[in-house]
Amino acid sequence: MVKRLGITGGIGSGKTTVCRIFRVLGVPVFVADTVARQLMNGDPAIHDAINAIVGKDLYLSGELDRKELAKIIFNRPELLRMVNAVVHPAVLRMFDRWAERSDAPYVIMEAAILFEARADELVDRVATISAPVEERIARVMGRNDLSREEVIRRINNQLEDEEREDQSYYVINNADNEMIIPEILKIHEDMLRLAERDR
Repeated sequence: MVKRLGITGGIGSGKTTVCRIFRVLGVPVFVADTVARQLMNGDPAIHDAINAIVGKDLYLSGELDRKELAKIIFNRPELLRMVNAVVHPAVLRMFDRWAERSDAPYVIMEAAILFEARADELVDRVATISAPVEERIARVMGRNDLSREEVIRRINNQLEDEEREDQSYYVINNADNEMIIPEILKIHEDMLRLAERDR
């Protein structure tokens, strides 16, 4: 069976950059956030569930009003948990099917909330990407239309880096002055050895 590596890290830690390098190495990457977004837009049962949770229609334009959803749920942790409980199981089922069809030695699931969604139970090993909070805030503000306060709120809704690192097999330090490619190559070689060993 194909081996599975989970890649996680808080918002702005650099998961996308790290996964881009793995893709160059020929490793298929499943981006959980992208799939979740597709399901939230395209699955009628998920539409209905989200509207019921927030108590209003967030699909007036035909697509989910993500900004409005974020505004509602990031201040109310219980609603965030309820939305995640609707979306995560569907994403994990899709990952399972996707991974089973792969003929690569190993595949990657990239997920910001890998542990919170219990996706770590579906992978063989987890790599956490860590970066200093101030760098993460600057990165997110630079690419998204979010205020410093909004970014901090999102960071506070995720696990602390230390909690992720404690549960991970690998840790990549992605501070601006760190060289991450040697770390990624080490993990790649290690995963290939694991796949070869269990063939």
